[in-house]
Amino acid sequence: MTDEKHSTVMVVGGGIGGVTTAIEISEMGYEVILVEKSPSLGGRVSRMVKYFPKLCPPYCGLEMNYRRLRENKNVRVFTLADVLSISGEPGSMDVKVKLNPRYVVPTHDKYEAAIEACKVEVPNEFNYGMDKTKAIHYYHDLAYPMVPVVDPAAKDDPGVKEAIEASGSSSFDLNMEAKEMDFKVGAVVWAAGWKPFDPTPIGYLGYENFQDVIQNVEMERICSVNGPTNGKILRPSDGKEVKKVAFLQCSGSRDVNYLGYCSGVCCLASLKQAKHVREMVEDAEVTIYYIDIRSGRYEDFMDKIRADEKIHLVKGKAGNVTRNDETGQIVVHVEDIASGKTLKEEFDMVVLATGVVPSTKDDAIPMEGIEYDEYGFVTSDPEKTGVFPLGCVKKPVDVSSTVQEATGVAIKAIHTILGG
Repeated sequence: MTDEKHSTVMVVGGGIGGVTTAIEISEMGYEVILVEKSPSLGGRVSRMVKYFPKLCPPYCGLEMNYRRLRENKNVRVFTLADVLSISGEPGSMDVKVKLNPRYVVPTHDKYEAAIEACKVEVPNEFNYGMDKTKAIHYYHDLAYPMVPVVDPAAKDDPGVKEAIEASGSSSFDLNMEAKEMDFKVGAVVWAAGWKPFDPTPIGYLGYENFQDVIQNVEMERICSVNGPTNGKILRPSDGKEVKKVAFLQCSGSRDVNYLGYCSGVCCLASLKQAKHVREMVEDAEVTIYYIDIRSGRYEDFMDKIRADEKIHLVKGKAGNVTRNDETGQIVVHVEDIASGKTLKEEFDMVVLATGVVPSTKDDAIPMEGIEYDEYGFVTSDPEKTGVFPLGCVKKPVDVSSTVQEATGVAIKAIHTILGG
């Protein structure tokens, strides 16, 4: 083993991939520094209603991993953390990290009293801004660490200060400032994940103009019991129960003007959500408009969808999405490839199956020598840089594939710090 300062691995990104990698490395006896930019670990998985392959809720995988983290002294977790710079070479790397203030001192002193007293509300980031949360809040009900955070944009609001004073809590410090820390590590695993493609520039899809046209990630939150509608399938414009839903596949994907690739996971996400709508809303009707359906190794799941007479699969890409002002319904205009006819159908809500964009497209890894393809996916050789990309920063992958890859990356990172 090399000197101790080189035998530590930094994992950037606290989603399911980063957490898995951190646990695997630490349980083999090596120290890990796990950094996450949001107030909690969990990543995109924590925002899902269910995920493949078992279609279990996020609590299943995350709760078990959180327990393993709590019981492991080899892992140091930093949330609200941004990596500012990485330098050096494999086996000997310097990383500078900025720790942003939470404005909370973790003493567990009257947190709830302060939250209850707080009347100031801010957009709920966890729910993609579809509802509001208090300026003093827990990030979500499975947060790790389970410590509240004060929204930085609202910390100077008199209502926030009054709530803290009224609670009599000594657990808040609104004068906290960001600080920087320097770490010596032998390797870095970059598991910073992905973000959904923003369909706003595609005017004909109607995302910017109509409240009832939403993205697939927003649909996940609507379907979730801890989401903006407490798991009820309600449309954003008026809160009415949704009875008829359309899913528009490849919304921006496989299009040279936007995303020139297929993300691979969007089809299964729509199939899963269609099934969920059918289970939650009596007599609901779902139509999926597609170019091709990619079900991969889940063909048996696809068979269940085909067997449901209330789920319609129509081969055709939507050419326009409008709104009937008289009925308030969203109108989808699409050419049915099989019949050659142009269809025009009204729905309560339309879900855009938007693709996976690597976080590295807009937030590059702060190190010289890291290479990317035209879409922002990392292509450089980790054996040369010491930075190992994991999951969707390399290519679009599902949760199961990311978890499997995490074990392999953990072994490679250890090999690097051993000087192999």
